[in-house]
Amino acid sequence: MYPVMRIVSGGQTGADRAALDVALELGIKSGGWVPRGREAEDGAIPNRYPNLRETESAVPAVRTELNVRDSDATVIISHGSLVGGTALTESLAGKLKRPLLHLDLNCMSETEAADSLRGWLLRNRPRVLNVAGARESKDAAIYAATRRVLSAVFGPD
Repeated sequence: MYPVMRIVSGGQTGADRAALDVALELGIKSGGWVPRGREAEDGAIPNRYPNLRETESAVPAVRTELNVRDSDATVIISHGSLVGGTALTESLAGKLKRPLLHLDLNCMSETEAADSLRGWLLRNRPRVLNVAGARESKDAAIYAATRRVLSAVFGPD
């Protein structure tokens, strides 16, 4: 139903890992840029995530820019306003003129977020979708929420 052929993220805990897990579970190609050494807040990003490419830098902002640049569109899923890396993602999408959808789950239900994402995907028709959001240490609920929203959109009816 949707033209997404590949889901990418930066591999960080939280929303990024949820996106990669949904892709693996549903048989959607996945990947993305990650910091040198596959570093994340919980250590090295597990090898079970395929097609992750390490940047030459350990600085997370480098992988953030490459994931936005190399994607057709970006969706950010959050609980509240954007800060840190997610705010940078939003800024880079504007700078690089990439479609961006921010789903703030403090302002809408997960069902409404899934419906919004479905409509946005149909309008923008990205083949490569970058998924971003808070890391687990900043929002303990973002992994499960992101997983539910993406599963509702890409999973079987």
